[in-house]
Amino acid sequence: MERENRVKAMPVSERYWWKVVALCFVGWILMYADRTIFNPIMGVIGDHFGLSKSELGLANSIFFLTYAIAQIPFGMIGDKIGKRLVIMLGFIVFGVMTYFSGLATTFGFFLVVRAFAGIGQGSYYGPQYALSTEAIPVKKLTLGTAIINSGMAFGTSGGYLLSSKIVLENGAHWSAPFYVMAVPTVIVGILFYVLLKERIVNPHEEAEAVASKSDEPVKKASLAQIFGNKKLLAAFILCFTSIYANFVIITWLPTFLIEERGFVGTSVGFISSLVPWASIPGAIYFALRADKTGSTKKLVFTLVPIALISTFCIAFITSKPLLIVFLVLYGLTGKLAMDPIIVAFVAKNAPKGSLGTTLSAYNFVGMSGAILAPYITGFLADKFGSMQIGFYFAVVLLIIGLIAFGTVKEDKVKTN
Repeated sequence: MERENRVKAMPVSERYWWKVVALCFVGWILMYADRTIFNPIMGVIGDHFGLSKSELGLANSIFFLTYAIAQIPFGMIGDKIGKRLVIMLGFIVFGVMTYFSGLATTFGFFLVVRAFAGIGQGSYYGPQYALSTEAIPVKKLTLGTAIINSGMAFGTSGGYLLSSKIVLENGAHWSAPFYVMAVPTVIVGILFYVLLKERIVNPHEEAEAVASKSDEPVKKASLAQIFGNKKLLAAFILCFTSIYANFVIITWLPTFLIEERGFVGTSVGFISSLVPWASIPGAIYFALRADKTGSTKKLVFTLVPIALISTFCIAFITSKPLLIVFLVLYGLTGKLAMDPIIVAFVAKNAPKGSLGTTLSAYNFVGMSGAILAPYITGFLADKFGSMQIGFYFAVVLLIIGLIAFGTVKEDKVKTN
């Protein structure tokens, strides 16, 4: 019998789920800020180490490679020994490696520490969403997930603005943003272990039913069973294509704005931040719609077409005002806005007893897109002399993801 199944569920107050949401929100701020502080200063770091765009893309890709590889093992370990412990240890590694990123004197050493930072971040996704899914009332699951995910937007914007301000505007050394991010990362990791509980009885559900099941052994699902579930597989494919497009944009947009659209200084960080800022109201609004209607498929077929058109237009148009319009439109409908809906869909269809593993598998597939997007886009930019073709390729993948999710047959959900 697994350790988690031997641990008696603990009762919590009705306000506990808000504590979980708040801390998970902060966790995503740090996760994404660390990822995006690199992007506005890619050119500076490239000049410092004498790198091509393909090599700059590799720096992001190696980070997401180790991040993706770590997903499933950490999800399984979290299900066995405790999610809080896994998150805390991962954040400590993540924070220390972020600090060492700024100490790098060679590109090879920079790649190594970014790889270890990716491993540290890999501890978060599955265990975090397992903790939050357990705590958030079912009727509020998509909304709660949307609030948590809005931390990604704050982190993305904060990372852009931090490095743009410190390095591009103030002229500090490129290492400074990495030093700034390191200490709060370690502190927040410790808070996860101190403030949260491992297994709970959610007071919003039927406490007696939950308590009666808490001591019963739950059979774990194998990875083959998880990937053999057609609904989950369709969601995994959509996640891959959505994340690929998103990381083309958040990785290369600052460089694209500088080199191909004429933006300079802090304006690069500000304009790039329009995508994550717009995603916050988009995510919350569509999460409320998902909780009210219970239909994931209808929302996907509303959001993805708008997102792929916006992605195409971001690369194609040259008018700065129109570019801003389509950046906002992508933010409202793109990956960050759609992710809470798909995460809730995966959580509801995950095998019982393997929620952390299922969510980690979902993010492993999705983050494979983040591995490929930076390098492929950089390679295409070197080959064709423009980053536009990389954006167009992302559009094609979004179409494939939409078709894959179109095969899903949703259960009818009764709404009030």
